[in-house]
Amino acid sequence: MASRDQFQRFIFEHSQVRGAWVQLGESYREIVSQAPYPDTVRQLLGESLVASVLMSSTLKFEGTLSLQAQGEGPLRTLMAECSHDRKIRGLARFDEHAVMEDDFHNLLGQGRMAITITPDQGQRYQGVVPREADTLAGCLEEYFQRSEQLATSLLIFADEQRCAGLLLQRLPGASDHDEDLWDRINHLARTVEAEELLELDSETLLHRLFHEETVRVFDAEPVTFHCSCSRERTLGALEGIGQEECYSILEEQGSIEMDCQFCHAHYRFDRNDIDHLFTGHTLH
Repeated sequence: MASRDQFQRFIFEHSQVRGAWVQLGESYREIVSQAPYPDTVRQLLGESLVASVLMSSTLKFEGTLSLQAQGEGPLRTLMAECSHDRKIRGLARFDEHAVMEDDFHNLLGQGRMAITITPDQGQRYQGVVPREADTLAGCLEEYFQRSEQLATSLLIFADEQRCAGLLLQRLPGASDHDEDLWDRINHLARTVEAEELLELDSETLLHRLFHEETVRVFDAEPVTFHCSCSRERTLGALEGIGQEECYSILEEQGSIEMDCQFCHAHYRFDRNDIDHLFTGHTLH
């Protein structure tokens, strides 16, 4: 059986062309089990998770990269996030009409898609993803071309149980040799079938596609589902709501209860918790 939940970088020797491969199984199934996603929404969420992992290979620091979309169609919200150490999470919010849509643009309707890079130390960056191509992969290719000036090819597939993807990128400073190589490997990559990308391990796949090239493959990295929510982070969110609103909820409900959108962890806060949050000490 092919390995699952792995990410791997590779480069074409003596060139300015790099690549990345990812295959998700258990982590993908754990994420999509959090809600009764229709097939079309589950597939797009899987593609987004794959894209976030592949794009995280460009991070040069500790932090996260997220792909987010807010739509006015049946799919209201889409979010996939990957950290520098390949921890992923994601979600989608949709209405019942999403069951009837199988087109990327019809699912989202008029909406906005963005890539957000959040370093653990430093300033957050956000770039808008154009919505002109017919697929998520096509839109992201256009994003890299416009925003990063990097020629990029993305191949992404998802089914009920797994999702996988391949990224190829031509770096700045490419020579005529690199241009020829880029054209050649792109042509070869576009011949890949969904089943090959979803089933084959990286070594077999890369050899099948690029056996005439010299490819150096780096060590595989595990990818895992991980939610960064915690009681402390949730308290931070309550602090952002404000003291007046928190005490108003306490008066009405006796406690404040919050569920994580990503993993459904449940957090309950009583008056002592809120007193300590806003005054620094607990009243008895």
